[in-house]
Amino acid sequence: MDALMNIVQTILGMGAVVILPIMIFLLGIIFRMQVGAALQAGLMIGIGFQGLLLVIDLLMRCIKPVVEYYQGMGSGFTTVDIGWAALGAASWTVPFAPIVVPLIILANIVLLKAGLTKVMNVDMWNFIHFLIPGSLAYVLFDSVLLGIVVTVGLSVLTLIVSEKVAPYWEKVFGLEGTTCTCLSFITYMWPVAVVVNKIIDHIPGLNKMDLDLNNLQAKIGFFGNPAFIGLLVGILLGVITQQPFTTITMIGMGLASVLLLIPRMVAVMMEGLSPIGTAANEFMQKHVNKDTNIWIGMDVCLGLGHPACIVCTALCIPFTILLAFIIPNMSYFPIGLLTVVCYVSVMNVMASKGNIVRSLICCMVSMLLITWGANLFANEATAMINATQLKVDGLITDGFFGFNLPVIVVCILSRILG
Repeated sequence: MDALMNIVQTILGMGAVVILPIMIFLLGIIFRMQVGAALQAGLMIGIGFQGLLLVIDLLMRCIKPVVEYYQGMGSGFTTVDIGWAALGAASWTVPFAPIVVPLIILANIVLLKAGLTKVMNVDMWNFIHFLIPGSLAYVLFDSVLLGIVVTVGLSVLTLIVSEKVAPYWEKVFGLEGTTCTCLSFITYMWPVAVVVNKIIDHIPGLNKMDLDLNNLQAKIGFFGNPAFIGLLVGILLGVITQQPFTTITMIGMGLASVLLLIPRMVAVMMEGLSPIGTAANEFMQKHVNKDTNIWIGMDVCLGLGHPACIVCTALCIPFTILLAFIIPNMSYFPIGLLTVVCYVSVMNVMASKGNIVRSLICCMVSMLLITWGANLFANEATAMINATQLKVDGLITDGFFGFNLPVIVVCILSRILG
């Protein structure tokens, strides 16, 4: 078991930038692509994903002065926000982690073969969306079997929901042949955004506001360009947080660059995904069912190419920080949570069909729920992390305890059942 654990951790230690191209290359070979074509597809996806991460890092660095401004407004936070990456890594150290990975892959293959799903989930790193609630169930209820059942069961649930999401995902973001398989966002943030949009439909005036950045650019030319909007948003953030002139220009140019570069990086990823999707569908029609088309399950970040996502991110980062001073009994400052704001925006934009006003309202509601949940379940988060190989002193929390619905359900059940 230890040897298997070491193998799994070594593979995951390479990171999604390496894992994803390998998975795509292997899928290409399985789907009878030529070796060169499969290698090129994997390489383009890896390059695009790496570029996307670099651009997101640029986003976080250029708004750092804004974050520091708000952080300096308060003190006395006793819980540490460790960030999703640390929590995800810790979840891979539970005893059953090496067992569930092959079970998840096997379940996906069996369901595809049986015609019970049309989704092939290649986003192996984001298995943490299943493994974190599974690990939490194992810790709180002291049952390895329950942890395995929860983890594998949620992987199957993800296939079901991602198939429902796929048509909306393709239509709003233009990502043909793909869908989103990030459990947290498709089972919680998306339904929440759908409900908020239904409520907006019944609010006079607000329900008539239809501001789509793509349509805006067509009407007013360069002034509707995502890069120009990023420049304006960045300058506004700098002025609001009383930054010096040089910092204001840096923030403005940073956000302008982000808004321009993210769609380019997504386009590079799609250059690799398109031939894989074509090969997958041809393979499935030939060997499984001639009427079957499949979707490749991918990370939610693929949707960040939509300009509304980054505009919502830029505006919701200071809003999320302010929540630390607004929500009663807040015990942590949401530093780690800021890194997930951009990912949360994707499902809200999708549910709002790109309408920037609706998307922003949905994002704010989502971040309120996430920030509150992460604060409420800090005790459970600490219990889970201390049961792994990552030990901590004092209380910790993470956004997964606010945006992963199964985690929230496990926490509630644990409290009810004592």
